[in-house]
Amino acid sequence: MTAEPAIAVTGLVKRFGERTVVDQVSIEVARGEIVGFLGPNGSGKTTTIRMMCGLLTPDEGEGRVLGHDILHDQRAIKREVGYMTQRFSFYEDLTIEENLQFVAGVFDLPREAVASTLVDLGLTSRKGQLAGSLSGGWKQRLALAACIMHRPKLLMLDEPTAGVDPKARREFWDEIHQRAAEGLTVLVSTHYMDEAERCHRINYISYGKLITQGTVAEVVRDAGLTTMVLEGPRIAEAQRMLRSMHGVEQVAPYGNSLHVIGRDGPAVRKAAQTAAEATQSKLLEAETSLEDVFIQLMGASQDNMQ
Repeated sequence: MTAEPAIAVTGLVKRFGERTVVDQVSIEVARGEIVGFLGPNGSGKTTTIRMMCGLLTPDEGEGRVLGHDILHDQRAIKREVGYMTQRFSFYEDLTIEENLQFVAGVFDLPREAVASTLVDLGLTSRKGQLAGSLSGGWKQRLALAACIMHRPKLLMLDEPTAGVDPKARREFWDEIHQRAAEGLTVLVSTHYMDEAERCHRINYISYGKLITQGTVAEVVRDAGLTTMVLEGPRIAEAQRMLRSMHGVEQVAPYGNSLHVIGRDGPAVRKAAQTAAEATQSKLLEAETSLEDVFIQLMGASQDNMQ
């Protein structure tokens, strides 16, 4: 018997006034899976997450989270979900331990839950430090501790590594993968392409609409883009040429190389070859990156703020 998905929602719609912020979004997340939720600022990621974790009621749509109906069982969902917001939710004038004691009180947890969580997240040696004095990485660790101390079955993370240094980001993701291996389900929104690539599957939302979903390899494949790379000292000249050439949809410099991207493969190759010969640049074909795909998707989407 196949286990019920941790998240299975269909046709979610949320309006604020006359503006539709989330428009017919459907997402499914299997238990124990890490799923990325990506999109530009203002795309509806946070609103969608808040509907799924019981903090907002959809105007349309239906679904279940951890077996609970999102329209009628919001209290039960909130008890079983850990939600980490973009802005870490704790009191800066309280110590690490005091913050966790507050959370334990909210969830009616036994006193020993605080001590075990401090050990679990490596916070014991800093438990007397004020939260406001912590570095970004330690604030992130405290926020994660507060989210998981009630032992949720599902963790929803809304851009959890924004403003955190690369080392802390990697350690955070190592922690997430370890917990997923133990059975925790994770939905995470992020702007970082390397983080998206660490997810089992990804969903891309733009201006309230779900545009694509699947594994990273599937999303890149389905975009149908061809990427050519020019290398040489005259790439600025090549860039000016390529911007107006047939089939070229993206031209992006990377140091001494230039990425030329488009959906019409033959046209992109022809344009890149012409520019390479004119500027005496080296030419090769490369794999399309996830970032290239997302730039393409953003350009093709209609802004719902207009």
